[in-house]
Parts: sequence; structure tokens; C-alpha cells
Amino acid sequence: MKMINGEFLITTDKISLQIDVIQSFLAEESYWAKGRILEQTQRAIDNSLCFGLFQAERQIGFARVISDFATFAYLGDVFVLEEFRGKGLSKWMMSVIVRHPELQGLRRWLLATRDAHGLYEKFEFAPLKFPERWMERTAPDAY
Repeated sequence: MKMINGEFLITTDKISLQIDVIQSFLAEESYWAKGRILEQTQRAIDNSLCFGLFQAERQIGFARVISDFATFAYLGDVFVLEEFRGKGLSKWMMSVIVRHPELQGLRRWLLATRDAHGLYEKFEFAPLKFPERWMERTAPDAY
């Protein structure tokens, strides 16, 4: 799948992804994946539906969805490089993601964010309706 918006392109073609850009942002700039090693990033990409955001040949953003494509999806590793923020690109990327044909009719989407609630609320994400039903198992030393 490819979507064009002026000089920008979003593609789900994994061959187009620039793993060095993705790894650098996640391991060095993100708060959620600091210290993630390249092998973990590659395995995550291999097992997800990925969305690469490009300006010409340069990758400037990324997101991935982990899903069974029937009932559930988890949105993660969403970013737009700082110099490209404020141009509506994250909104466009989210619009492309939630409209993707393979992600329709799902019962539930989840994500975790520290500071982008406003963006995700525009796409009908909200706090957990029944947080008392949810549990998590963390591995704080994974990276």
C-alpha cells in the first residue's frame, strides 16, 4: 500500500524501510524504546504491519501495528522526526493506519503514550473503559 500527500509518502512496503533511521530514533530519542537493540527492532518490524513515512527517499517517520487482523491491534513505535513535526504528518499517518483495509472491523485497539493523547483522541482512542480488567507483565531489563 502506498499513499501520497504532496511531497510525502506512506508505504507499508517493508523493503523501503530504513532500519538505521528507525533504530536510531527508537534507541536514542524515544522514551519508550531507549536502549532497544537492532535485533529487537528488526524482529518487531518483521512481525508487524509497518508504516514508513517518507519525504522523497528519506524516511522521516514510522509506526507499526501488531495485530491478529480479526479482533485486536496494538499501535506502537509511532514517530515523526522532530524537524518534520507540526506539518500534520502524524495526523495523516494515523488516518492512513486506522483506515488500512486489513485493520477494519477490529474489536479493540490499544496503545500507550506519555504525551500524545491529543493526537490519538482525534482517532477515537480514549482511556481504558475498564482499567480494572487489564493487567500487564513487564520485563524492565529487556532493554
